[in-house]
Amino acid sequence: MRYLLALPGIAALVYGGYLLVPLADFSVGLWLVAGPLVHDLLLAPVVALIGWALTRLPHAKPLLVGGALTGVLCLLAVPLLWRTYGTPPSPGLHDGNTWLGLGLTLAAVWLGVGLYLVVRILNRGDQEGAS
Repeated sequence: MRYLLALPGIAALVYGGYLLVPLADFSVGLWLVAGPLVHDLLLAPVVALIGWALTRLPHAKPLLVGGALTGVLCLLAVPLLWRTYGTPPSPGLHDGNTWLGLGLTLAAVWLGVGLYLVVRILNRGDQEGAS
C-alpha cells in the first residue's frame, strides 16, 4: 500500500524533471544547488541561533511570533521584490509599491508585538501593586 501511495509523487517528480530539461542551463543548476546550500549552511543556523537567544529573554513568545511573521512575509514578498513581474498577473498586485507594502506590514506586525509587550508589562505591574 505504501508503494501505491508513493506512485503519484514519483510521477510528479518525473514530470517535473521532464519540464526542467529544456530550461537546464547554468542559472537553473546554480539555483538548484545554491538555494539549498545557502539555506542549510547560512539561514537555518542563523535563525536557529536567534530563536535560541530569544528564548532566553523574559518575554520571548511575542518576539518569536513577530520574527516568524517577519520571515513569512519576507519570503512571500521575494518574488515581487526580486523582479517586477515575478508572479502571474493578479489585479491590483503589480501596480502597488511592494517595498512600501512590506515595510508597512512589518511595521504593523512589530507595532502589535510592542503593544502586546507594553500591555503585558503594565498589567504585571498592576497585579504586583495590588498584592
